[in-house]
Amino acid sequence: MDSQPSPFLPFADPLSTDRSTPAAISAAGAISYALEDTLRFLFRPFDAWRWTKLGLLCLFLGGGPSTAAFQWSLGALPSDFRLPDVLSHARQLVALHPSLIVLLVAFTLALGVVFLYLRSLFRFVLVDSLVRMEVRFRPAWSEVRPLGKSYFGWLVATLASLAVVFSLLVGIAFPGLRLFSASGPGKLFATAALALILSCIVLLGLAVTLLIMLTDDLVVPLMYAGRLPLPGAWRELWQIMRRDPTSFAIYILLRFLLSVGISVAVLLFLVPSLIGLLSAAIIVAATVVLALHLLGLTWAWSLSTITLAALALVLFSALLTVLLGVVGMPGQVFLQDFSLRFMAARSPALDALCSRSGAGNPSESDPFQQFFSF
Repeated sequence: MDSQPSPFLPFADPLSTDRSTPAAISAAGAISYALEDTLRFLFRPFDAWRWTKLGLLCLFLGGGPSTAAFQWSLGALPSDFRLPDVLSHARQLVALHPSLIVLLVAFTLALGVVFLYLRSLFRFVLVDSLVRMEVRFRPAWSEVRPLGKSYFGWLVATLASLAVVFSLLVGIAFPGLRLFSASGPGKLFATAALALILSCIVLLGLAVTLLIMLTDDLVVPLMYAGRLPLPGAWRELWQIMRRDPTSFAIYILLRFLLSVGISVAVLLFLVPSLIGLLSAAIIVAATVVLALHLLGLTWAWSLSTITLAALALVLFSALLTVLLGVVGMPGQVFLQDFSLRFMAARSPALDALCSRSGAGNPSESDPFQQFFSF
């Protein structure tokens, strides 16, 4: 790779990039390096403000522990506030007003695009934070914006193509299947064809998920290190994968196992935390009502009480958002650093950045490193 900065970004990389050959690290051996980096970044020393910033950052990334945190349904908790009933009434209201459907679809698409844009840029901000061992929201945002836009365009095109393919499969296949199923012998054929179509949809979805995961884990660090647009980084990754396919196969397997294990651990910690937060909110609300009753006042809905309840709901939502982000954040940081360390052993530019960051390198006598080296 050329030592001159890519014209893709209008500035030179502030960290010098030594082109010496990086030390070989196996996919499993990178776990020890990532664990040491994560512990040093989050706990040595512990910084509550850094945790808060990283929690909000990882909340928008999705995947792994953060997704597991979001997928935890409040319906599984005792204090659900009758959320299914609220959603049912909302669906009935939308059905009675067709124009709301158009507005709802437009709002959902706009919200999804905004989320994908933030996700694309925050992925690079997270990599920048791990490389520099400090969270720099504003400077990193400005520096990685061209890279994030390149990734955002590819991500939107990929998901849109997937939606189009799914729509074509449904629109073309199902009318034909309904026609075949009208006859007796055709029912068996229609059932087999339906199973095949569903299998293809599942496999295609898994392939796209794997593609996005590899882009997040392996392509984004290469883009950051070389200031490359996404197609150029994918070409570089493909060349590296061709030279060592076994290591990448082991990486994908370990990445899946680590993601599942971390997600389970996050949920085990998240359940009591959510219950504690909801219980505290209920106790505070009951205390306010009881205090008013002791003062001879009765809680009644008015402009002032509605405003107070709205402010309390906003505060509770903010605390819940911070909790979800902070609980899932260490696992997200560890997984990203795991991929960063794995790719640094195969990319001189990325290895130079990680070396300059001063990230901790486990000693040769580290039992964790010895156990995972093969």
